Amino acid sequence: MVERSSKLSESEIWNHLSEVYDPEVPVLTVIDLGIVRKIQIVDDAVKVLITPTYSGCPAMNIIEQDINAKLMEKGIGNFTVETVLSPAWTTEWMSKEGKAKLKVYGIAPPNSRADGSGRPEECPNCGSKDTKLKSE
Repeated sequence: MVERSSKLSESEIWNHLSEVYDPEVPVLTVIDLGIVRKIQIVDDAVKVLITPTYSGCPAMNIIEQDINAKLMEKGIGNFTVETVLSPAWTTEWMSKEGKAKLKVYGIAPPNSRADGSGRPEECPNCGSKDTKLKSE
């Protein structure tokens, strides 16, 4: 662990967490996914609030461990990571960069179609507009 001598900033913590990747879709960070909801810093204590992409998500324990490891690696020892379930996660919380990374990875990114169908706008592999929603 690196020893810190300077005051922590919220943007510094966000930057550190942008180095923590989703174990299920390893091209996405926890920031891309939008599961980091809030960072609070009081004096030198950091609190990170995270929300699972769905209730019972099996990756959350690993994600929490990875966040812990990253903060320790960066010399931050006084922190807590708390899981909050409300409000429930939504694909609207994903970053534009995260959605673009999904497409490159071969997964149709979530979108807000004008017709309200929730269908992908196009297939990430072939570009076809003839798509169907297979999972939510």
